[in-house]
Amino acid sequence: MLASDLAGDGDVIQVVARAFEILRCFEGHDARLGNLEISKRCGLPRSTVSRLTHTLTRMGQLAYLPGDQKYRIGPSAVAMSASMMRGLQVRNLIRLRLQEVAEQIPGTIGFTIPDRFHMVYLEYARADHALGLHSTTGSRIAMGSTAAGHAYTAALDEDVGNALINDMSREMPEEAKILSGRIVRNRESLREHGYVIAGGMFSPHITGIAAPIWSPQYQTFVVVTIGLLAAMYDEQRLHDEVAPLLARLGSDVSAMVQNAESGLTSASPTGVLSAAKPPKTFPPENVNDLEAGTRRPLPARSIRAGDGRR
Repeated sequence: MLASDLAGDGDVIQVVARAFEILRCFEGHDARLGNLEISKRCGLPRSTVSRLTHTLTRMGQLAYLPGDQKYRIGPSAVAMSASMMRGLQVRNLIRLRLQEVAEQIPGTIGFTIPDRFHMVYLEYARADHALGLHSTTGSRIAMGSTAAGHAYTAALDEDVGNALINDMSREMPEEAKILSGRIVRNRESLREHGYVIAGGMFSPHITGIAAPIWSPQYQTFVVVTIGLLAAMYDEQRLHDEVAPLLARLGSDVSAMVQNAESGLTSASPTGVLSAAKPPKTFPPENVNDLEAGTRRPLPARSIRAGDGRR
């Protein structure tokens, strides 16, 4: 191991961060990648990738396929994931509720969590007649080009959100440019309506509306999001017809998890979507992979189930 692998910013150990960067490359259980492909995706030297994939294979986090000379997610990573999923039966209820909403509207309904510069679908539902909209549970979507990402960054405390965008500019400059150009408007929308609308970035044909929810379990904001074909739903129709659906969905999700052992958020006595007050946190220097969601997040205002406004 090189000394540079141990060096980091503050308390960040680079070799650990790089190992997780490699594991992030395997987005699907069946994904198969060689060292060169991983090197290109992570932006790391191939020699560094080779050392880390060897170590991760010895640990069971990756499995080596000799015939392909590639790696895939290993048994230990699968077992760890399964262990973490125990006790999250509430997510089955959330999935059913998402599907109920998907049957009412020709779009995709998602429940997402942040992972560095992406949002990851924890749960996902899609109407059978939703054309051109395809994702699955576990899919990663870029923050800068999706309504979910815009809602998440708008919910963060201003200095934390700015630091996240600054970090993003070094690795995903185009995504950071989109976010920085809309962050003020997104924050205003969140204060005024309790949700954010963003369209034409992930796809010119798709527009989305999303609302953040503070998660005491994960100490960050998770986001409920609805994606629709822009040709069918302009911004005014999103405000008038979809925002109330989003508000009711958010309230229902809150109610489902408020008493769960692994609850994701809490609900107020009135049943209104509630952003629990996060604990006192740290200043925003050198925000890294997980810190963007844990450092001084600003609670998003609630959405009334009746009309979609605060």
